[in-house]
Amino acid sequence: MAFPKAEFRRALTTWYRKHGRDLPWRRTRDPYAILVSEVMLQQTQVATVIPYYHEWLRQFPDFAALNRASENDILRAWQGLGYYARARNLHATARAVVNRFRGRFPRSIDQMQRLPGIGKYTGHAIANFAFDQAVPIIEANTARVLVRILNFRRPIDRRGSREKLWEHAATLVPERSAHIYNSALTDLGALICRPRRPRCGICPVKKFCQAKNPETLPVRKARLRTTRLVEKHAFVVREGKILLEQSSSRWRGLWILPPLETSESGLPLHISKFPFTHHRVTLAVYRRPAPNRIAPEQRWFESIDHIAMPSPHRRAAQSLVNSSPGTPSKAFGVGLR
Repeated sequence: MAFPKAEFRRALTTWYRKHGRDLPWRRTRDPYAILVSEVMLQQTQVATVIPYYHEWLRQFPDFAALNRASENDILRAWQGLGYYARARNLHATARAVVNRFRGRFPRSIDQMQRLPGIGKYTGHAIANFAFDQAVPIIEANTARVLVRILNFRRPIDRRGSREKLWEHAATLVPERSAHIYNSALTDLGALICRPRRPRCGICPVKKFCQAKNPETLPVRKARLRTTRLVEKHAFVVREGKILLEQSSSRWRGLWILPPLETSESGLPLHISKFPFTHHRVTLAVYRRPAPNRIAPEQRWFESIDHIAMPSPHRRAAQSLVNSSPGTPSKAFGVGLR
């Protein structure tokens, strides 16, 4: 028997109108604002994104404003969201929209996907939420709902399987008000069809679900093991200034505490841990004397308030300045924010 698409969509959207989330990017059809939200939501939870989204639009309200901004200002505004390549891609996209499209974001998904950092999902999301094009979107929440509804048992992190899921998803999208359908599908995955302990008892589309054991879906290939790293950096102050280095590797463009050779020994002043993709990083910071000469990529700073720093390094600098006897913390700006 064919899947009852119209009945499924009706049950889903009826539930959404009563229980869907009121998210700020759902109150606009501006492709710029929707692009910002979609990029921020990659690898980041909704509750974390909302204040960043409001502040970003306050500082950079459109493509022209973002195009004029400096990389430091952009990375500083992004600080705390992680995965800083996303911010750089937004900046590069703003330049392309201003220079190639005269400030107007393209409506064609093919053209969107030629812009920096815009892949299939992001292009489809903008086409759908900004221009109400009847296209599917596959992200973590919608993928989970669909594989369970359809009892799709192929690993969704394999390219062929992923493309097959996109094909299935496309057959369910309505021709009209597709943005409401996709928002409903997203919220069902976030609120009801959760990864663990799905709330099947109150699911509005339970009768359409073909999965016998929803928690076993989606199927994925074996996960990569987490690698543990120790990264050693220096805390160097002189005459009320702190020495920082502009990174050219992981934190490219951001200012960090100067790296040390991994053979450095002794007791660190500061230790903290943070996750990074498939790594668990231990940041160890050691006091070091001021050098006679500094490298070209290094600078002395009186304040770190307005420079772009990765959060682990900013927290370490703040902690050490505030706790080090004889360190004139007032010289580093208000609260070393």
